[in-house]
Amino acid sequence: MILGDTLLRRDFGDSLPPFPPKYYLAMTALMADERRKQLEQYLQNLPMDPDVLRSDVFVEFLKQLQLSTFNVSTKKVSLDLLLPDAKSVRIEILTSDTAERVLEVASHRIGLSRELLGYFGLFLLQFHTEGELSVVKQMAGFELPFVSLQNFEVGLCKVGLRKWYMDPTLDAQLMDCRVAVDLIYLQAIQDIEKEWAKPTQAQREKLMSLQKEDQRTQFLELSQEVRHYGCLQLDPCTCDYPEPGCLVTVSVGNNAISCHITLPDEQARDVIFQMNKVKCWQVTFLGTLLDMEGPQQTLNQDLELRFQYSEDSRWQWFVIYTKQAFLLSSCLKKMISEKMAKLAVENPEMEIEVPEQGKSQRHHLQLSPWRDSSNLLPRKSKISNKVAEEDCVFGTIKEEDL
Repeated sequence: MILGDTLLRRDFGDSLPPFPPKYYLAMTALMADERRKQLEQYLQNLPMDPDVLRSDVFVEFLKQLQLSTFNVSTKKVSLDLLLPDAKSVRIEILTSDTAERVLEVASHRIGLSRELLGYFGLFLLQFHTEGELSVVKQMAGFELPFVSLQNFEVGLCKVGLRKWYMDPTLDAQLMDCRVAVDLIYLQAIQDIEKEWAKPTQAQREKLMSLQKEDQRTQFLELSQEVRHYGCLQLDPCTCDYPEPGCLVTVSVGNNAISCHITLPDEQARDVIFQMNKVKCWQVTFLGTLLDMEGPQQTLNQDLELRFQYSEDSRWQWFVIYTKQAFLLSSCLKKMISEKMAKLAVENPEMEIEVPEQGKSQRHHLQLSPWRDSSNLLPRKSKISNKVAEEDCVFGTIKEEDL
C-alpha cells in the first residue's frame, strides 16, 4: 500500500492527504483497529481530488490493495443484490469488479436506463436480530463490493441498491423510466415502513389508498410532502447538544440535518440544521479516548462527526458520536454537490472560490479534514441576491468527486 501511495505522489505530489504512519512493533487489537480506521479515512480523502479519482493508477492501486489485503483472487462469482422491496437479484461478476462496474451490470440485469445510473448507488446494509435495517455505508466507485461483503466483521450484511441523491425533488428526473420509478417507489414504501419518512395520519391513509391502486407516480408526488421523505436515518447515537451525552436520532437529506434529541431528563427537542448555515465539518477517530469520560462513551462510539454552523450570527460546533460518521459525511457531500449543480444551472456565470484544507485543533488522534467538501469558504457570486460574506456557501464539488 505504501508503494501505491508513492506512485500516486509521483503523479500528484503533496496534494494527497498524508499516509497513516505504520506501527513497527507488534500491534494490539486496539492498535490494529485504530490503524484500520486511519486507513479508511485516508481512502475516503484520496478521491476528493477529481484528477486522482479518474487516474488509472489510483483505481488499480485501490483494486489491488483490497484484493491483497483480504487475500482474494480474481474469479467469477455470483452476487445477490438486495432491492428496496427486500427481494434479491442475482448477478454474475468478478471478485475484482468495482462498485461502479457492479452497478452497471445490475442496471443491465434489471433494465435500468444507463443514463440514470448516477441517481443510484450500492450500499452495504446490515440486518439486526430484531429485524431492523441499517445502512452501514455508501460504496465508493472504486470499492470492490464482493470483497467488502465477505470481510465485514459485524452481523448479517448484504449489498443493496438504493437511490443516491438527497434532494427529493430529483425524483422528477426519473419519471420517464419505469424501472427507476419502481425502485424509488419501493424505497419510499420501505422508508415509511421503517418510519424514516413520517407521514401524518391523513397522508398515510392517502398513500395507502394510492398504493392499493398501484398509482406509483401519484404516490411519489404525495411523498414529497411527507416529513423526512428522501432522508437517510442513522442508527441511535449521541451528541453534545444542548449538553454532553444526549441521545439523538439523525435524519439527513433535503438540504438539512434533522436531529431528534432526547435530553437526560427524557424531554425531547427537534433541531434542524440547514446546510446553508453549515460552514465545515470533519470526521475524527477518537481512538483510546473511549476509556475517558465523555458523551462518546455512552454508546461506545469511536468516531465523531463535528460540524460548524451559524446560530444567532455566531459560529458554533455540533458533535455527533456515531459509527456511521463516514456515511453521514458522504451524505453532506452529496447535498453540497446537488446544491452546486442546481446553482450552476440557475446562475451559469457564478464564480466559485476553491476552499483550502483546514487544520484540526483536536488534542487527540486526528484525521485529516475533508478537502473541498468539509472546509467551505464563501463563494464570490455575480448574482444580485448575493449571500452575505459570513454565511455558509458551497465549494466546487462535481458529481464524479463523490
